[in-house]
Parts: sequence; structure tokens; C-alpha cells
Amino acid sequence: MSKLLITNEHAIDRALRVVLGIGLLGVAALGITPLGYLGFIPLATGLLGSCPLYSVLGLSTCRVPRK
Repeated sequence: MSKLLITNEHAIDRALRVVLGIGLLGVAALGITPLGYLGFIPLATGLLGSCPLYSVLGLSTCRVPRK
């Protein structure tokens, strides 16, 4: 399981994802568009610090060497 959720996001990347996720969920809560519920994706990846797409593509914005 540790290889599945490796940290591959820098702190700034994580913060931006959390802000974006909360913003999108706020838009959905206001009833502007139901597509705002997609905000759960950046919110979850920002809180976990691991992006599955980054893992598949072999990318990382984290400065810590991966193990």
C-alpha cells in the first residue's frame, strides 16, 4: 500500500489543490453548477499528498527523493 500512496506533491502544489477543491465545492454548494462536485478530486489529492496521475506518469513536484 505504501507504493500506492507515495508522496509526490510539493507543499505549494498541495495547498493549491486544497484551495481549488474547496472553491469548486463552494460553487457546487451555491447551486451554480453540479460540476463543482469534481472539487473532491483535487481536495482529496491535496490532503493525501499523492496524485495517482503523477504516479502513472512518473512525475513528482516533491523535493524529497522517492523511496
